[in-house]
Amino acid sequence: MDPVAMTLLLVLTLSAFAWTAARRLRQLGAGSAHANFTLAGGAWFERLVDTIDYAVLQRKMRNLNSRYVAAGLAHIAIFWGFGVLGLNSVLLWIRGYDPYFDFWGLLAADAPVGALYAVTKDLFIFLVLAGVAVFVYLRMKHTQRMTLSTEANVILGIIATMMVADLLYNGAWMLLEAGRTGRALHFVPQEFGGWLVAVALDAASPSTTALTVLAHVGFWTHASLVLIFLNILPFSKHFHIITVLPNVYARDHVPPGRLPNVVDLEGKVEREEPIGIAKVTDLSWKHILDLYTCTECGRCSDNCPAYTTGKKLSPKHLTLALRDHLYASEKSMFGGDGFTEFGGASGGHGEATEGGEREQIHTKPGLPPDAYFVADHVVELVPNVLDPDVLWACTTCRACEEQCPVAISYVDKIVGIRRDLVMAKADFPPDLQRPFMGMETNGNPWNLSSMDRAKWSDGLDVPTIEDKPDAEVLYWVGCAASYDDRAKKVARAVAKLLQAAGVDFAILGTRESCTGDPARRAGNEYLFQMLAQQNVETLNEVGADKKKIVTACPHCFNSLLNEYPDFGGKYDVVHHSSFLQGLLVAGKLKPTERVEGRVAYHDSCYLGRYNQVYDSPRAVLEAIPGVELVEVDIWNKEKGLCCGAGGAQMWMEEREGKERVNHKRTLQLLDTGAKTIASGCPFCMTMLSDGIKGEEKEGDIAQLDIAEMLVRAVGLDAPAA
Repeated sequence: MDPVAMTLLLVLTLSAFAWTAARRLRQLGAGSAHANFTLAGGAWFERLVDTIDYAVLQRKMRNLNSRYVAAGLAHIAIFWGFGVLGLNSVLLWIRGYDPYFDFWGLLAADAPVGALYAVTKDLFIFLVLAGVAVFVYLRMKHTQRMTLSTEANVILGIIATMMVADLLYNGAWMLLEAGRTGRALHFVPQEFGGWLVAVALDAASPSTTALTVLAHVGFWTHASLVLIFLNILPFSKHFHIITVLPNVYARDHVPPGRLPNVVDLEGKVEREEPIGIAKVTDLSWKHILDLYTCTECGRCSDNCPAYTTGKKLSPKHLTLALRDHLYASEKSMFGGDGFTEFGGASGGHGEATEGGEREQIHTKPGLPPDAYFVADHVVELVPNVLDPDVLWACTTCRACEEQCPVAISYVDKIVGIRRDLVMAKADFPPDLQRPFMGMETNGNPWNLSSMDRAKWSDGLDVPTIEDKPDAEVLYWVGCAASYDDRAKKVARAVAKLLQAAGVDFAILGTRESCTGDPARRAGNEYLFQMLAQQNVETLNEVGADKKKIVTACPHCFNSLLNEYPDFGGKYDVVHHSSFLQGLLVAGKLKPTERVEGRVAYHDSCYLGRYNQVYDSPRAVLEAIPGVELVEVDIWNKEKGLCCGAGGAQMWMEEREGKERVNHKRTLQLLDTGAKTIASGCPFCMTMLSDGIKGEEKEGDIAQLDIAEMLVRAVGLDAPAA
């Protein structure tokens, strides 16, 4: 081989990569601190274990029940193949100086370790080629979730060429060695790939010169393509090959339902500091790492209720728009031209330049052409980079985050941008004005009198906490069950079941107020914190930290359990489905009445994806005699489609898209042939009931909370649908 050529190749390519990597690191370093990242208390080890499972062992890719099983297995083959073949690439670079180098005999073909590595390497060469073939096929099918690009095709071509080049080098080298030693070509099981190529070449009776040329072609092609590929990465979606491990390591290890808290909110307002995300420079370093890591696979958008119903929001393209704007803003962020003069800039953030022409970036399939923009300035993200309709279409259901194979977060970014719009600019949909005002003045988004909060319990003899200050259980009713006529029936059903089971419980009555979930998800952080602090004060006064809190609203459940600890409220909170299941297991509730029918259960996002409560609602339904529980095909449990009410969408009208989210979900549930749709969330109940009405099936299909069905089975009463 040629030491001079190898030295030039390594120096030039690695220097170019170092220059580009330093630029990307500089922009990463411009991000602010990430609130949920810590290594304290052994978190570093927990993160390491999680990274091995999530990234190295490909947790999201190895799911055989996934809709993406072929792509997942192909990705595993290529990912692990690159890991195995990485050592081979290093070996080839060293052989540019010593053609017989084998790590001092360790990787010799007749050594145990060498033989094991050789057979593993050849096996993965063919697995990688198979993986490439799968991805080529998927692109030929034009799978809509994927971004089809020349770059992706070039990368696949590079990967395949590297594999073929390695086989060619090994095969030609085997024949040359056979000629040099005077031995006939014989089967080498540990190098079966190279042997197959050697047999094919031998059939053509090549000259020694021809074999030498082929060996050099294979050697230099593989050795150089790896380094060329390395330099393409920072400019392409394949940058995730480098960033995925740190991105997974840095992912949030707090409950998914806990949004980052804005500390010293009033102080930030007084000092005019950013409260949310107004510009790309307001992103945290983890957010920027997310942008680097997006693979453009489209799983997020493929499972997004907004995107699949024709809204402007596409989680994938939101990430790409932010990423492209970040790259385009490099000059404005650091001075100089940020690209060709990298290293000569004065450093620090440049002044944000407002205005200027907006350059439209690549077209997104199925989206309006003006949905996203990128500008060569650090500008306000809305409307210069993101269309406002993109942000307000999000239901915060976390389907995107559940499906993302590389641990990208979306909800915190969207809510962060909403915070800036609401808190700094007072720019939000008019539909939210009334719920904001209602939560602030009357403690509920319907803006009904706070004095009427406990009227749902009339005639049930439900005690308040003043009546029973030592009650073991505090029933947190929630706004919907206190004010919505349909949801009131659920509250009454829960109360009857608690009474029948002999549970020592009480309610807060008029002292209860909205948890603030709709306000926080809509970006009104100030209102949320006001409500949270007020509720924590009340709960601590009544000793709720020594009681069990039961609630039938997943949104209340999530806020009380996951977000109130930031405000001094740490409570034992359970959803009513889990509590009722416990009463059934303990024999305190005995369903003896048959409730005949085929029942489909709808998973609430804030109960399921946010808090992993999937089994207890189903266990309650399965305990009811006569119930035949059926599941929506594919779209169930962690893959369940949102009802469309989360993220404050309950109070916003859908004004765009080809269909309503709740109608799409209702149709999925009706396709099961169920005569009853069961739920465990008042918001879901409203949305699904509207969906049933939209299909004109009110008389045929019942929509009941699991508590209402259990009340009937226990023989307490028969709730109306």
